[in-house]
Amino acid sequence: MAQHNDLGKKAEELAAEFLLKNGYKILARNFRFQKAEIDIISENDDFIIICEVKARSTDAFNLPQEAVNKKKIKLLVSAADHYLKEFNIIKEVRFDIISVLPDEKGNLNIEHIAGAFEAFDAS
Repeated sequence: MAQHNDLGKKAEELAAEFLLKNGYKILARNFRFQKAEIDIISENDDFIIICEVKARSTDAFNLPQEAVNKKKIKLLVSAADHYLKEFNIIKEVRFDIISVLPDEKGNLNIEHIAGAFEAFDAS
């Protein structure tokens, strides 16, 4: 497996652990709908959280969260809508990004960006 795939899988594991430690309940991982995939769907008392996990081995060119563009947002919103309808969930949705970058020692650092974008950002 390519090294970037290993980093992506490790980042998703760290993100899920982070969410669990912070009181979130994981509802689904790698939920697919058409061309979209939601990395982690979780919930807390107030929200269903659609979480996109982005990892980079370096921030030399851009930060991981900068890779979430309008096209990706549109796909995530579509998949989230499908998930809510499929499981008959009536709860407010929040879109988060978890960014994972190594520090100078190689340790992976997590930045949780709650409410990173709104569904209308996809239009």
